[in-house]
Amino acid sequence: MTHRAALRPSAGKTPATVITGFLGAGKTTLIRSLLEQAGGRRLALIINEFGDVGIDGEILRACGDPTCTEDDVIELANGCLCCTVADDFVPAIEKLLARPQPPEHIIIETSGLALPKPLVQAFHWPAIKTRVTVDGVVAVVDAAAAAEGRFAPDPAALAAQAAEAGQLDHETPVEEVFEDQLLCADLIVVNKTNLVDAAALATVEDLIRAAMAEGGTGREAKILRASNGKVDPVVLLGVGAGAEDDLANRPSHHDEEEGHDHDDFTSFVVELGPQPDPAALAKTLERVAAAHGVLRLKGFIDVPGKPMRLLVQGVGTRIQTHFDRFWKPDEPRRSRLVVIGETGLDRDAVTAALS
Repeated sequence: MTHRAALRPSAGKTPATVITGFLGAGKTTLIRSLLEQAGGRRLALIINEFGDVGIDGEILRACGDPTCTEDDVIELANGCLCCTVADDFVPAIEKLLARPQPPEHIIIETSGLALPKPLVQAFHWPAIKTRVTVDGVVAVVDAAAAAEGRFAPDPAALAAQAAEAGQLDHETPVEEVFEDQLLCADLIVVNKTNLVDAAALATVEDLIRAAMAEGGTGREAKILRASNGKVDPVVLLGVGAGAEDDLANRPSHHDEEEGHDHDDFTSFVVELGPQPDPAALAKTLERVAAAHGVLRLKGFIDVPGKPMRLLVQGVGTRIQTHFDRFWKPDEPRRSRLVVIGETGLDRDAVTAALS
């Protein structure tokens, strides 16, 4: 059976898949892998980021895959789709559906700080309710970050607490966002498994099951393991969950709130000059992230003498760099980094340390 045959839409509605997951989990990498395996299927992407510079959308546009053209990517760099449903999200869906050849599947990448449930609720809006369905919500988890305790101070204690008391204490905004993303998911992709050993991977999966049990979802989301975001598209894009009609089984820490904002987090852009030594830059970024508690770093760097731009991706103190594509002839060679952290992150100190 080909991918194209296996992923044919049903019930006359265009299927949409919501890709959620905390900062740096590997959502964009997973989507890029999907594009490489599209098999001619018309896919459209809606990309949302927390920050003023759209790094993820630019990464996907640079993939070079014929199934992913400029027109197939809609970038909504407003920080949170769930807060701007009427102004941004619904019109973006309508724009895609109005195309002469509408997409056969829509993939929505949320920002790493977004709550997926309000976005799923948006599919009840009259303009799109009869035309689009949420085929599934996929939560991507960074196995290494989870094993390091980024989402719970002590994963073993978390699992024990859930088993004994049936309730967990939520100490940090990071933990609450992480759990909300899990509790809304139909599939959970434990990514970057190549960075952890078997014992750490088992601990991470125990943490996920404990969070799901504590949430009382009444559902068992399937857990998949992946390295570099490589997952069979038939598994990801053929769930058939109809998630918009299953909201009662997708609890959130923010269900009682009138709205949702990101007051617990902040982001800013740091402009740098040309960087002749990528290895030295990576070391500097590691030191700055450790000293200031930076959650996420990402951006593009101009390396003098190199025809390609350097892509920088940082999760905590874990920094990765590689040259992703050639600079375009008319493109300014700028070095810019998006920095994301919890509110209180010292912007001036971080900027000074990086500059």
